[in-house]
Amino acid sequence: MKPIIAIFTIFCACAFPALARTLNEASVVTAHEQWMAKYGLTYANDAEKNKHFNIFMENLQYIENFNNAGNKSYKMGLNKFSDLTTKEFIASHTGIRIPSLPKSSKEASFSSLNLEDVPTSLDWRKKGAVTQIKQQGQCGKTNFKIIDLFAASCWAFSTVAAVEGIIQIKTGTLISLSEQQLVDCATNGGNEGCGGGWMENGFQYIIGNQGIASEADYPYEGINGTCGNRRTPAAKISGYQRVPADNEEKLLQALINQPISVLVSINDEFRHYAGGVFSGPCSNNLNHGVTLIGYGTSDNGTKYWLIKNSWGENWGEDGYMKLLRDSDNPEGLCGIAKQATYPTVD
Repeated sequence: MKPIIAIFTIFCACAFPALARTLNEASVVTAHEQWMAKYGLTYANDAEKNKHFNIFMENLQYIENFNNAGNKSYKMGLNKFSDLTTKEFIASHTGIRIPSLPKSSKEASFSSLNLEDVPTSLDWRKKGAVTQIKQQGQCGKTNFKIIDLFAASCWAFSTVAAVEGIIQIKTGTLISLSEQQLVDCATNGGNEGCGGGWMENGFQYIIGNQGIASEADYPYEGINGTCGNRRTPAAKISGYQRVPADNEEKLLQALINQPISVLVSINDEFRHYAGGVFSGPCSNNLNHGVTLIGYGTSDNGTKYWLIKNSWGENWGEDGYMKLLRDSDNPEGLCGIAKQATYPTVD
């Protein structure tokens, strides 16, 4: 392999001091070994290791080129997914299955927004309505390097985070709830557990089951298991509402009241995000479920949405992302305003 130029990303600069401005293959090998040790990753054999080393090097070069361009409001960096191809990553860490959406009375109605009544920023973490960042992992697989299509449970994490939020707002108590129960039991509407699903089906299951168990009572295992419906419910919801589509103002109005389940479009830029206000590019091809937990404005005046993800604390800004708000696209950047839903409690 030919020598490559320096890799000087946010992650590399602080985690891999051996890296320098000019790198050869040996330097990348060292970086890869340090990266493997950081995340506790191993490979089945030398051929598998060499394959993923080459992917790692390509991703490293891509990140470096992006950061050196210096014309974006965010930075990229290495993370646990840096030895996966784009296809492998999207297949194993997204997993949304969206049925056709008929016109429904479940769509919420909002009056015109009075900007004088809207706070300049909101962070539901500061109000005690957001649990710790969780790790969905590669649901359905015990070996991180074995890839199957749609082996992901993001939909369950987005569903649970929204329910955790409204329960805390209504009761004053924050309870970590069970994603695993949804993976095992919420098979309605075409949901397939680790094979993908949709947040509205998750809400419907919780309503029909008259509640959902706590994380402590029904812990996450990241596999399709036997349904444990009879676990004692730790929280209940009475319904759910859809935010009117393609309207960031309505999304803001809903968010003022509680955290919101949203769908977004994931690509290479999104998965390598390491900090700042993410401004794309990205499509509106929705494939990942996350939770909208706030909004604000950066020091340079850029408006953003605050997103809670389920890829662990080593992704993004300690597991969170700032995503550009009030974009030119009516669907919102990465389609964030296309299909947003929130649970209700009587």
